[in-house]
Amino acid sequence: MDLTHQFLIAMPAMADPNFAGSVIYVCEHSDKGALGLVINRPTDLTLATLFDKIDLKLEIAPWKDEPVFFGGPVQTERGFVLHKPPGSYSSSLAVSDEIALTTSKDVLEAVAEGRGPGQMLVTLGYSGWGVGQLEHEIGQNAWLTVAADAGVIFDTPAEDRFDAALRLLGIQSTQLSGLAGHA
Repeated sequence: MDLTHQFLIAMPAMADPNFAGSVIYVCEHSDKGALGLVINRPTDLTLATLFDKIDLKLEIAPWKDEPVFFGGPVQTERGFVLHKPPGSYSSSLAVSDEIALTTSKDVLEAVAEGRGPGQMLVTLGYSGWGVGQLEHEIGQNAWLTVAADAGVIFDTPAEDRFDAALRLLGIQSTQLSGLAGHA
């Protein structure tokens, strides 16, 4: 089961405060584990402030007030850029035909110069799972999974992404129960 380019939607019983109420976009899933980014937890940090911290000037109006997101509890000092179109940056992973994950500064330099990707979501930190850990959590009913939709990531306000991801499954958050049954 390859979960790359899938959303993980936290079930109501999720006890870990890092993930309660979260939607995670899985960027990589292999026999070595999984890596994803929380896409619905904006922080108080803006892109303009982040760019100042890395000595880049961001004057471009549409981006400067955009929030930096909490991507997960691993390497929270490191930036991750989810973007479309993929482009050709030095440290990029093509997640799908239309979405890439870049960890190198060159994508942010391109944004500062006005030649970056058309749409992006910047996070600090990521969510990671060791071998078999994510599969175990799914088996324990911690997560719902559904094929990802770029529109949820890039065109939906952060506070609506949880419900939008659930709608991809044809359900509403009011239908979720914290209790799970096993047949």
